[in-house]
Amino acid sequence: MTSPTLAGIEKLARNAGAILHTGYNKNHQIDYKGAIDLVTEVDRQSEEYLIQAILKEFPDHYILAEESGIVDGNDEHIWYLDPLDGTVNYAHHIPIFCVSIAYAHKRTMKFAAVYDPMRDEMFTAERDRGAWLNGEGLQISGTSELERSLLVTGFPYDMWDTPNDNLAEFGRFTKLTQGVRRLGSAALDLCYVGTGRFDGYWERSLKAWDAAAGGLVAEEAGAKVTNLDGGPSYISSPQSIIAAPPILHEKMMAVINKV
Repeated sequence: MTSPTLAGIEKLARNAGAILHTGYNKNHQIDYKGAIDLVTEVDRQSEEYLIQAILKEFPDHYILAEESGIVDGNDEHIWYLDPLDGTVNYAHHIPIFCVSIAYAHKRTMKFAAVYDPMRDEMFTAERDRGAWLNGEGLQISGTSELERSLLVTGFPYDMWDTPNDNLAEFGRFTKLTQGVRRLGSAALDLCYVGTGRFDGYWERSLKAWDAAAGGLVAEEAGAKVTNLDGGPSYISSPQSIIAAPPILHEKMMAVINKV
């Protein structure tokens, strides 16, 4: 049986992105998984396409997908699928969202593709080979000082009910940096760190499909990417993530630890 390729994963992301693009700015059937956690029929259409396309070529592979959960298989081959990262934006007709796909072989993330269909921006990465935006190599910013940095973050879907809501960290970084943005798409946040558009990113309470692909893009572009304890795994539970140039990463960690 053939193995996945980066070109094949990029094709999957483009095709799923076309589904999102076709459905954009239309009225949607919106369901609620939580008080502020939405899902649309387009999320499900994109995910169904991805799962069926993967299983057609790799019927024994293990898939972890946002809406369907686990498709059981050989866990030496794991796919992480977010068919529409930025659903709240999408449902409100805000054009900041993407498809996020990552593939891991023997527990090591190998390939990633994050596709923004509204800007036709394809972020890709291959372990130990590099990261690219539409085929051009990526490199993180050279920013090492907090006061010269622009950061990005997100907030958990259960923030109404948890003390671990990220608001204290958000407030502290807002006073120490050029600003903190919240786009509403973790995968794009990480890819934007990879391009140098943002200097650093942190977030709590993610899911594996949120961070798997974007994390590899940021890593391969030169960022240090860890969990908020400084450990290497940012896709195992309990999940958290911080991505930044190495010196800035250290400074951001110091602020988070103080908060």
